[in-house]
Amino acid sequence: MTATQDETEVNAVARALLKGLDKAVQIGRPAILAHVRATVRRDPQASPEKVVKLLGRQFTGAVAASGGAAGGIAAAPAVGLPAGLALGVADAGVFTTAAATYVLAVAEVYGIPTEDVVRRRTLLLGILLGDSATPVIREAAGRTGAHWGRRVVQSVPVSALRKVNGVLGKNFVTKYGTKQGILVLGKAVPFGIGAAIGAGGNAAFAQFTIRSTRKSFGPPPDEIPQDLRAEGDPSAPAPVDLGTVDAEIVED
Repeated sequence: MTATQDETEVNAVARALLKGLDKAVQIGRPAILAHVRATVRRDPQASPEKVVKLLGRQFTGAVAASGGAAGGIAAAPAVGLPAGLALGVADAGVFTTAAATYVLAVAEVYGIPTEDVVRRRTLLLGILLGDSATPVIREAAGRTGAHWGRRVVQSVPVSALRKVNGVLGKNFVTKYGTKQGILVLGKAVPFGIGAAIGAGGNAAFAQFTIRSTRKSFGPPPDEIPQDLRAEGDPSAPAPVDLGTVDAEIVED
């Protein structure tokens, strides 16, 4: 594959990631709440910290499975390289949606719900970019201390966050998109190696997201919001489907 082809695929991944982000910020809060409640029902006496860990395991397991599947299918002789790369690009979008679901679910556990698309976008971009986004967010949010997530959701004017999103969006395409693009190329490697790269790469990105979320929100609260332990409205949307695979998560 030539350098030009590589660049084309990286650009395709960046577009898929942005599309996934646009879709993710539109996820209805009732579906997020249903996802958290379904997790809480697995261990009704779980502390907020344990619920957050369960959400992380679901997230990591689901994206590892999807990455492995994308890499495994791409390696099949009948699929071919172009189709295999397309599968990898699609999986990058799936990862973004899963990451958003995890972040918004954790925010609910912390008692920081948000339905505003602009605030959600800042939260997701900041967490997915990690430390590189922190200076931009702190400049808009003022003195936030070590954990900026709550202030971004609850206090910073939307007009300021729109400017932040413009800066972070460009960094998301160039920095995060490039890293994911390299992973997509790895998923297309034959002989089963692509499946291992897809599963391991997605899991690594998930671990980064989990650590970045923790840094953004700080330690879990002492109590989980009571409405998250309730069954909820029977007519509400089904939980966001992240699959049923769990994985161990690595804590700092």
